[in-house]
Amino acid sequence: MQNTSIKLAATKGIFWSAVDKFAVQFGQFIASIILARILVPEDFGLIGMLTIFIALSQTFIESGLNIGLIQRQDREEVDFSTLFVFNLAVSSFFYLLLFLSAPFIASFFEQPQLTNLARMLSLSLLINAFAIVQRTKLTIAVDFKSIAKSNIIGMLSGGVCGVLAAINGYEVWSLVVQILVGSFASSVSLWFFSNWVPSIAFSRKSFKSLFGYGSKLLAAGLYAQILNNVYTICLGKFYSTVSLGYYTRAKSFADIAAGTITSILQQATFPILTIVQHDKEKLVSIYSRMIRMSAFVIIPLMTLIALLAKPIVVIVLTEKWISLIPLLQWIVFSRVFLPMSAINLNLLKAIGRSDLFLKVDLSKLPFTVLAMIITIPLGVKAIVIGHVVTSALFFVFNAYLPGKLYGYGAIRQIKDTLPFIVATIGMSILVYSMIYFIENLVLQLFLGAILGPITYLFICWLLKLEELKEVWQLFLKAFR
Repeated sequence: MQNTSIKLAATKGIFWSAVDKFAVQFGQFIASIILARILVPEDFGLIGMLTIFIALSQTFIESGLNIGLIQRQDREEVDFSTLFVFNLAVSSFFYLLLFLSAPFIASFFEQPQLTNLARMLSLSLLINAFAIVQRTKLTIAVDFKSIAKSNIIGMLSGGVCGVLAAINGYEVWSLVVQILVGSFASSVSLWFFSNWVPSIAFSRKSFKSLFGYGSKLLAAGLYAQILNNVYTICLGKFYSTVSLGYYTRAKSFADIAAGTITSILQQATFPILTIVQHDKEKLVSIYSRMIRMSAFVIIPLMTLIALLAKPIVVIVLTEKWISLIPLLQWIVFSRVFLPMSAINLNLLKAIGRSDLFLKVDLSKLPFTVLAMIITIPLGVKAIVIGHVVTSALFFVFNAYLPGKLYGYGAIRQIKDTLPFIVATIGMSILVYSMIYFIENLVLQLFLGAILGPITYLFICWLLKLEELKEVWQLFLKAFR
């Protein structure tokens, strides 16, 4: 693929991936605000207790085979059918497993409602499995426009149905309705846009080849899901459902921004990186640009959310969620490192080194266990502060191997982010001063949301940062 076509594909891919993620997250954010104003923290806590079981099952279902199919260059039709059959078989197994184990989950958390909730919510595994191959084919074709359309359809369908259910008094079940309807609508749309009809064919040779690559990603994915959700289990077991509700909402708010940006960069750059995986110069050029671009966006955004946490929570969610404020202020800083860490790991996947990907993830285990031992007895706030410390440490771990392989490690990456940190400090001084002198929360949020980004971009312009120009060019090229 020529340089021009690679850049054009990357540009359009990032643009449509951004449209997808921001539109979906914005829609889900609006729906979550409405639901949070109708429902109570306990409702979100109950769904939070089931998160790890659904997430682990979904990781098993995908098994890294879809990533392996994207990464390899010599794909055949039987590979796609093999993946489709495997997904259906494994999703059926895990649905049955969760259906039968639901009473034990409810007993563990001492929440009888979880039995029926788990049995209904786990239907999403079957629904999502039907569309994994369709999503994979669109990703290989770098057709993120169709993926964006299907995700937006799913978001709108699920959000509307969930809100209507909440208004009609379905309480925690409205969250289940939102998830199931959204998954179904998105899956149906993917079938329509991909125009791929599976054949019931299964090749052992194809499966063995894909699983050889995907098994390491499966192990890493399972490990990552456990790490991401182990605190949820501990909070659900040792603290109140209300505390878990606050924690899950704070995490959700932070992930709306950081998770969206991370997902955009991962989704859009992975197929591009696989194309140039044997061209070291191009690979490092794309890789380093993504690191700088992620820092350009995420550092000021997370800082601004922390500064405006009080008006955001009180105005958007009402004062019944006021205990969320300190948790949100800390957890957003744990997400500053998320996009850069994800890009570092994405590089290892793109060059086919899923074994190194697994080794990096496993090296984090002792530090995670230590953080848990120290923070869980101290309370929810201590747990979130522990997230900040371990996230910074894990960024260094994630950047080590790419640095060793390509000479662009943690130190160089941090140096590249320094101009954005300087611009963010300037923005923070202005916003904090404004908050100090203005007591009205509505005015704080309005002025902070306007003056913060303007100040940051102005300082970036003064520093003549290339990323500011690239963002503008990104939108112009995407429409050509």
